[in-house]
Amino acid sequence: MSDTRKYLSGHDKRKKRKRVEEFIESQRGAIDRFIVKESKNSSLEDLVNEEKQENNDNELHEGLAIENDIEGDVNEIEDNESGDDLDFKNNYSESENDAINEVNEEPSSSIPLDIFDPKNWENLDPKWKDQLVEKGPIRDVLTGKGPKDKSNRRFSSDFYTRILPNGQKHHRDWLVYSQALDKAFCFCYKLFKRGPQPSQLANEGYCDWGHLSSRLKEHETSIEHINYYVSWSELRIRLMKGTTIDHAIQDQIKKAKEHWRKVLHRLISLVKFLAKQNIAFRGSNEKLYDDNNGNFMAAVEMIAEWDSVMREHIERNTHHHYLSHKIQNELICLLASQIKSSILEIIKKAKFFSVILDCTPDVSNQEQMTLVIRCVDVSTSPMKLEEYFLGFLKVDDTTGQGLFEELQNVLKSFDLDIDNVRGQGYDNGANMKGRHQGVQKKLLDINPRALYTPCGCHCLNLTLCDIANSCGKAKDFFGVVQRIYTIFSHSTKRWKILIDHVTVKGLTLKPLSITRWESRTESVKAVVLQAQQIREALLQFAEEKDTDSKIRSEAKSLATFELGNFEFLVGMIIWYEILSKVNIVSKSLQSENMLIDVAMTKIKGLIASFEEYRESGFGQAINTAKELASTMEIDPIFPEKRQIYRKRHFDEVTYESSKLPLPQESAEEAFRVHYFLFIVDQTIGSLKKRFEQYEEYEDLFGFLFTAEKLSSLMDEDLKARCKNLERKLQRKNGTRQDVSDLDGDDLYQELKIIQHILPKETKTASEILIFLQRMNCFPNSFIAYRILLTIPVTVASAERSFSKLKLLKSCLRSTMTQTRLNALAMISIESEFLEKLNYEKLIDDFANKTARRSVFHS
Repeated sequence: MSDTRKYLSGHDKRKKRKRVEEFIESQRGAIDRFIVKESKNSSLEDLVNEEKQENNDNELHEGLAIENDIEGDVNEIEDNESGDDLDFKNNYSESENDAINEVNEEPSSSIPLDIFDPKNWENLDPKWKDQLVEKGPIRDVLTGKGPKDKSNRRFSSDFYTRILPNGQKHHRDWLVYSQALDKAFCFCYKLFKRGPQPSQLANEGYCDWGHLSSRLKEHETSIEHINYYVSWSELRIRLMKGTTIDHAIQDQIKKAKEHWRKVLHRLISLVKFLAKQNIAFRGSNEKLYDDNNGNFMAAVEMIAEWDSVMREHIERNTHHHYLSHKIQNELICLLASQIKSSILEIIKKAKFFSVILDCTPDVSNQEQMTLVIRCVDVSTSPMKLEEYFLGFLKVDDTTGQGLFEELQNVLKSFDLDIDNVRGQGYDNGANMKGRHQGVQKKLLDINPRALYTPCGCHCLNLTLCDIANSCGKAKDFFGVVQRIYTIFSHSTKRWKILIDHVTVKGLTLKPLSITRWESRTESVKAVVLQAQQIREALLQFAEEKDTDSKIRSEAKSLATFELGNFEFLVGMIIWYEILSKVNIVSKSLQSENMLIDVAMTKIKGLIASFEEYRESGFGQAINTAKELASTMEIDPIFPEKRQIYRKRHFDEVTYESSKLPLPQESAEEAFRVHYFLFIVDQTIGSLKKRFEQYEEYEDLFGFLFTAEKLSSLMDEDLKARCKNLERKLQRKNGTRQDVSDLDGDDLYQELKIIQHILPKETKTASEILIFLQRMNCFPNSFIAYRILLTIPVTVASAERSFSKLKLLKSCLRSTMTQTRLNALAMISIESEFLEKLNYEKLIDDFANKTARRSVFHS
């Protein structure tokens, strides 16, 4: 038999058909370069329908390939195109290995993001045309006036309106202006034209602004424009009703869009949950139903067990599954961006704000500076005082100049005016608070109204550090406390002995914090309240023979010469009282809503408490120590020092003894004078010195602190304080007249009225501000109280952000990028904004990132 075939094989047929189709496609529209087509008897609708009929196959295949899930449904729409479907699928299978794996990569035939700009309407995909036809021209985002041309003329939004002879106004909804091209176009003419048209409004655009009015009148009365406009209106109605000739395809695309939006809604919810709870996303691979694929993939698998949408999505096994780590990062950044935009909107409405900075090294040994903004949220009723986290800044230069430049750059990137800063709060580091080269000095040189406040908690911490380092016995005391913890914690056996003796549940020995002195209260408290049990545990441990002799000697020494010493017990009680008082005030100052006047009251109360403790505290400490000593069977006496004698010189008067004793005070009195009074006086002096800045605030804002202080001022004193505040809030303009945030005379007149109408139940500065918001007729007073409340007290919010930093950038996630770190931190710290996010807007923003994601557009 002959091997010659009578008919071509299927492969040869497909190759031949492909060559023919490519040739036809290359010749399409070639004649349009030589003639101008004028639609006389045929309407635009026929042209559009003809174009849709010719592109049905391309739209069906290209659109559904992008959507990754409905390519197999093409045969159900048009049976006579089955051969083309088969060709498409074969081609798709052959090029499957070359598919794009990066979901964020733009395709070669990507559609411009701004489809509402006429410059992007050439060769526009039919799907995008449908959206433009249905939504019409979008002009609300354009500027009201364009740039001026050589004749000093420009496009104006007034052209959008036509004035009829009777004075009635008619809206030109067909007119659209391209800001990028600085030209005007006819929407329906430009969008639906086929080949070159005689009108500039349909081709390259019209920019002769001097004759635009007459040209628009001529154009809108032409028969071509009217035909195009009528066809546009009819097509838009049919698209809205779903009665177009490609209705079946539109239904398929609509169902696909609904499916993908549901999928993305679930992915966003999953990302929100993991980020909010500080849970890691990825594992060692990104394959579903594989070991170690991470929390994100595992959560997707779990959701698919009961959710039909996610289960269907997984079963399709498409290339673009939107589960990769890049999509995760993109969704994280979208959520964080929405939160940051909301925060910046609040800050800009508030106008006045304070900056709070602090620095710490992360697990990868990079210096991270956190930025927190404090402001009054005027968008709520009643107003609230808020502190918002804006991000971590990786800094290489930690000098005052380097940190200040970083602050300037980030405020500029957020479009926040540094001239609106009214307060700055930092820790007590030299690069921050330095009077000559610190950040606060650099900012004051630019903006003298940015009042600097050292962190109140850091000041309290440094106060304790000052008094502990100024006394040798205090150093010895804290050394003993650390030794007691160390001897038990270095062995599980010893720790078990301690637990067996301790009776107070939840109160165990704790190590001393190197930096946070007020937190040492818990370390001392555990020893004070369990001194007897700890001593018994040490003695038991010292009697065990199978223990190292060095450890036994250490335990016996602590039990006998430290916890068994009455002087140590008295010093322990004194330190516990001092640390407890400071710790209570420090905790209260860490509130986000803490006001400067309340902080001043607490600091004054703390100083008064120590002054009172100086007079009566020693006697109370002795009595408490004696009660403790009796339970521990310790003699309640101070150890007496050996009496010192001096030699008698030859010319001195002769006494019975050859040596004379030096006059000396009792051991108890020496302990009171040289230890108790010394550390209490050091505490009072250090508090007064480190909180001197608060006295300046008292002179500047003191009359606004409470309703009582405001009502007690006489007219002359009130007017003088108002003028002083006006001068302090002035901005230096060089040769121009200085401008202040408020007018002193007007503020004086307003406060005089407020003195008489202020309700009795309104007492604090916050309550007065809420009253002023409700009255809405005292602008200068409103500004003064907003600035007062904006002044920071501590940098506790910045310290709290460092706690999130340790959770997010751990040793297992040390290579995290700065962008991802900031996004996760924003979601975790400002999680209250998550409940206010618009999921539909998030999905639209995600879809606008890449043309391939047009399937997500609603």
